[in-house]
Amino acid sequence: MAMRNNGLKPETLSAQALGHVDETTGAVTPPIHLSTTFERDADNSYPKGFVYTRSGNPTYDVAEDLLARLENGAGALIFSSGMSAAVAPFMTLRPGDHVLAPTVMYWALRNWLLDFTAQWNIGIDFFDVNNPESAAGLVQPGKTKLVWIETPANPLWDCLDIAWFAQLAHGAGAKLCVDSTAASPVLSRPIEHGADLVMHSATKYLNGHSDVLGGALITAKADQWWTDIRRVRTDHGMVMGPFEAWLLLRGMRTLHLRVRKASDNAMAIAEHFHNHPKVASVLYPGLPTHATHDVAAKQMEGGFGGMLSLRIEGGEKAAIKTAAHLELIHRATSLGGVESLVEHRASIEGKGTPVPADLLRFSIGIEDVGDLIQDLEQALGE
Repeated sequence: MAMRNNGLKPETLSAQALGHVDETTGAVTPPIHLSTTFERDADNSYPKGFVYTRSGNPTYDVAEDLLARLENGAGALIFSSGMSAAVAPFMTLRPGDHVLAPTVMYWALRNWLLDFTAQWNIGIDFFDVNNPESAAGLVQPGKTKLVWIETPANPLWDCLDIAWFAQLAHGAGAKLCVDSTAASPVLSRPIEHGADLVMHSATKYLNGHSDVLGGALITAKADQWWTDIRRVRTDHGMVMGPFEAWLLLRGMRTLHLRVRKASDNAMAIAEHFHNHPKVASVLYPGLPTHATHDVAAKQMEGGFGGMLSLRIEGGEKAAIKTAAHLELIHRATSLGGVESLVEHRASIEGKGTPVPADLLRFSIGIEDVGDLIQDLEQALGE
């Protein structure tokens, strides 16, 4: 049983997992359905709708229903990883189609796109995030099928105007997919701005505890394209395990508390280190000095997220040295967990990366912000 009151606030829907109470036991925590297979009735039908966990599982349903409600979508699908969720829409394309993507985006997805489009004779163009209007000259009406954007974009945190890109995509007969991982539905809901599809690396803020690999897609319409995406997930086995789906749901029950605390912490850190003598620049869309602050303010509410980057005076060596002297903030990849992390992103992405060598990417957690600032101050002072 789930809540029927559509007027309830997202915080309530998340905290109570849509009010799910197990009808058999009365448990207020949704159960984990570990079974991979489900019994037919005597008439050879599947009256409960479940056949085999690769195509669906009751544990998935609760997490997917909550995600759809939080994003104001018509449906949601959870995947085995952020990458599997990200590639699924592209796998519905056909030879001769064309896609458009930004120069700054999740690096692993960019590299996969270059290989995939070359192998399948799909055209691809990348528009300059510093001049997003240039995308208008790259779109090919009738041929462009998918426009992909990421906002805020990892790791420079530029924000792209979702409504503008939705108009551009739809005018060309294309779909717009938005990677909203860094914002989460707490701060931004792209479907409300015209997006057709929203992608999350659920490993990050949705789960929020650095203990689940997962991805998610949320659709604005339950149309044929959505059916095709579901088929890609099933046919390629891109499903989560039921236990991971349960952990994801557990994480989403505190989503609003975690994201808002991390966002508040990030803003305080950005303001503290803005104009710091050891910091060349602070990249955070919440600062009025950020190049895309106005765009962020228009489509984000309640904060600007827990992700920021610092460019360190003295170049790459100084940046790596600063990371090495951090004592509280962990040197590790990924983002969106309760603990704060730092990464020298250029080292991860390697040759060809657009990331400056002096940049440190920070995923700010929910610790006491004074402790985090003190840790950064002592590391910069070494």
